Amino acid sequence: MPTDYRPTVFLPKTDFPMRGGLPTLEPKLVERWQKTRLYEKLRAAAKGREKFVLHDGPPYANGDLHLGHALNKILKDVINRAQQMLGKDAPYVPGWDCHGLPIEWIVEEKYRAKKQSKDSVPIARFRQECRDFAAHWIEEQKKQFQRLGVIGDWDNPYTTMSFDAEAQIVRELGKFLCNGGLYKGAKPVLWSVVEQTALAEAEVEYHDHRSNTVWVRFPIVQPSLPALAGAAAVIWTTTPWTLPGNRAIAYSAALEYAVVRVDAAGEKSHAQPGEKLLVAVPLIEETAKQAGIAAHMVEARFPGAALAGTVARHPLHSQGYDFPVPLLAADFVAADTGTGLVHIAPGHGADDWELGQANGLPVPDTVGPDGVYLSGVPLFAGRAVYRPDGKPGDADREVIAAVDAAGGLLARGTLVHSYPHSWRSKAPLIFRNTPQWFISMEANGLRQTMLQAIDDTDWVPPQGRNRIAAMVENRPDWCISRQRSWGVPIPVFVNRKSGEPLRDAAVIERVAAAVEREGSDVWYSAEAARFLGNQYDPAEWDKVTDIIEVWFDSGSTHAFVLEKRPELKWPASLYLEGSDQHRGWFNSSLLEACGTRGRAPFEAVLTHGFVLDEDGRKMSKSLGNVIAPQDIMRQSGADILRIWVVASDYAEDLRIGPEILKHMGDAYRRLRNTLRYLLGALAGFTPEEAVARQEMPELERWVLHRLAELDQLVRQSIADYDFHGLFTALHNFCAVDLSAFYFDIRKDRLYCDGSDDIRRRAARTVLNHTFDCLVRWLAPILCFTAEEAWLARYGDAPANEELGRSVHLELFAEVAQAWHDPGLAERWAGLRDLRRVVTGALEVERAEKRIGSSLQAAVQIFGPASLVAALADVDLAELCITSAGTVQAAPPPAEAFTLPDVADVGVVVSLAQGERCERCWRVLPEVGHVPGHDDLCQRCAEVIDRGAGAGAPLAATG
Repeated sequence: MPTDYRPTVFLPKTDFPMRGGLPTLEPKLVERWQKTRLYEKLRAAAKGREKFVLHDGPPYANGDLHLGHALNKILKDVINRAQQMLGKDAPYVPGWDCHGLPIEWIVEEKYRAKKQSKDSVPIARFRQECRDFAAHWIEEQKKQFQRLGVIGDWDNPYTTMSFDAEAQIVRELGKFLCNGGLYKGAKPVLWSVVEQTALAEAEVEYHDHRSNTVWVRFPIVQPSLPALAGAAAVIWTTTPWTLPGNRAIAYSAALEYAVVRVDAAGEKSHAQPGEKLLVAVPLIEETAKQAGIAAHMVEARFPGAALAGTVARHPLHSQGYDFPVPLLAADFVAADTGTGLVHIAPGHGADDWELGQANGLPVPDTVGPDGVYLSGVPLFAGRAVYRPDGKPGDADREVIAAVDAAGGLLARGTLVHSYPHSWRSKAPLIFRNTPQWFISMEANGLRQTMLQAIDDTDWVPPQGRNRIAAMVENRPDWCISRQRSWGVPIPVFVNRKSGEPLRDAAVIERVAAAVEREGSDVWYSAEAARFLGNQYDPAEWDKVTDIIEVWFDSGSTHAFVLEKRPELKWPASLYLEGSDQHRGWFNSSLLEACGTRGRAPFEAVLTHGFVLDEDGRKMSKSLGNVIAPQDIMRQSGADILRIWVVASDYAEDLRIGPEILKHMGDAYRRLRNTLRYLLGALAGFTPEEAVARQEMPELERWVLHRLAELDQLVRQSIADYDFHGLFTALHNFCAVDLSAFYFDIRKDRLYCDGSDDIRRRAARTVLNHTFDCLVRWLAPILCFTAEEAWLARYGDAPANEELGRSVHLELFAEVAQAWHDPGLAERWAGLRDLRRVVTGALEVERAEKRIGSSLQAAVQIFGPASLVAALADVDLAELCITSAGTVQAAPPPAEAFTLPDVADVGVVVSLAQGERCERCWRVLPEVGHVPGHDDLCQRCAEVIDRGAGAGAPLAATG
């Protein structure tokens, strides 16, 4: 009867399961971390270390998390955990934006559904509803962020609606007020008719929009050249509704212009034979085509500069538009579209306003906050540009009809082009001249201070520097007022006679102190005298009723988070958000800090891309391609999402979908199986078993070299925020270096050598080092799985110590410099190439059914003399996982297996000679000749005789 030797073999033994069961495991670990106060332990352990502070850009508290949130918070968590394990103190205070239109809009919907206006309820009640809504979603998002594995001070987050935050926002705006940076002015701003408020550029989306286009004649009444007499300047515009606001025409001094005589026109053309038109030379043919002009003659050509002094009249002259329309030079006029002459309405465009200001043009108010022409607008009073639902009104149609009836319309058409829309209501916006509060980019040298701060900051990736610098160079003054209810009020008093704001730091501080005690609602409920004190007569001052735009709130977080919390520091080590925040949070934070403190609130800024589906499309409900992170966690676990974040190149847009998630799952299983194998092979390992490096075989020393290489890479990758490269290296180490190479070769030693054999002890020593390095390197990424593996090996501390051991309380393992051995690495790179040739030859034999297991084979290797020398002290059978192997300095024979990239090495495979050892399964001539052990090889017999096997009693089986 054969003997069952399985109990004598050291098979891997671990309770760490093959399947992760992450959807069940992860919530338990989150609960464990909360119960054991892991975050507080991390702070205590790191006390006195160098601080690394990643300041959290506040998400908006208005709904469940999406994949963009998951990407952002996971990346932040990976960075914080990695910095902590590098030996720094990396506190993390999460925060939320709470004020602003998105929340107010949702709360308003409740009233709109009842056909009721929000203005019908007291403002304090409405604001409380907004506050309650935000508070609810903060709690929901807290749970969801923690479920992603994000660790931080969740019991003490910051919110922009907390009283202390609102008070500091008041103080920050007060600094701009008192240093002259804040002023009130009337400028065209992007205005939402639906939401009836100004919007910041960061609140704007650009979508395709179909606009009416018109070519309109402006008769020249005061020519600067004789050739212009009797001609009409032709403008082109995509916003006919702005024509009542026209006060000038812009031309380019650098372009060439011409007076064109119409000789013939098509049947439906508005052009009249004999009339003369002023157009830029490069656009004559396009204008003729659009106007249906069949034949024309250029009567005169001249440089644009010659148009200086020319004056036209409005096409609706004598109908309420009886004012001169001067032609003015402007550098924004181009020859790519239109006529080379731009209609200027100073109340409806930034360029128009700037040109008007430079030339003393009036800025007429034509459109009210509801998108309707004001009562003083001739011909069009009461007509709507856009309706309250965001749909086009009748203004375009009526203006075009009036211009046509007056003989001013030369041509009309439509154009689909990119147009600003509100990101909340999705409705088109208009430029509208309104009185607003602005922070000047020029006062106190703010623009230059910001540009210097950009140069002083590290940008990751580096192209972020140029992007934000271009935005700051061209940024207009910041409109910080909003005509809404939910937000921090602008804490300013305006003199009723002069219209000048009260610039008094003592008044600002009284407002801030009241807000700190009672919240910003106090601005609405308290009498002005409470804030003005005895110095000012309340009858002479009016409170501003606008609120501060939400980007100023979030831009001020550095002041009420970084500066106020003792565990943090100012400036932050890092700001990290999506690339859209160059014009959002990065920009507002930079402006606010530079305007009040003279430098940026951050030392470095990292940006990541957006989340797309597998086909590279933006996710949207209409496409049906939205994937919720909650669904991924329920099905696969948060660690799969965390792998996706680091395995992707976050500098670009990140794709995700079923196939990509499947690949992430495959990568996860390889990492998990590596940890499981290490745990199983290390069962019962004690420090006394360890072997010094100098006593180890070369292969073990090669693994130590790889650990030393990876340690350097891990630390450099963390410093460079290169987690994509880090993950790739760790994954390849597990899948290629360990599983497919080292583990494969060393299974025989680990399973079958005696417990006291130095070669087995050396292998286990290396596995111990490998586990301790790998589990820590993976901990910032696979925070749940690494914790599970750590606890599977080390469990909780002894009963006399506080429970709650965690891999996250550890630092990265110390790796000895002596482990680094490039010469050894080069030698083993050659041996691995040889092994690839052997493996290929064995696969051919297996496919031909000539062998089953590689242990049935013997290999004969042919190659150069240098190969023979390199293999002099190498056990070929062990390296190739065969039962025998020889090497010969000779060219490969014709029948030998070769690989194209290792052409000078050939392998011939034959059946191994001898019988199979029933314990290790190697086929050796000695089997059957070992005294007392007819079915064992010499090595296995000795292990059994010494009692150095796994130690279980042998059993005979039939």
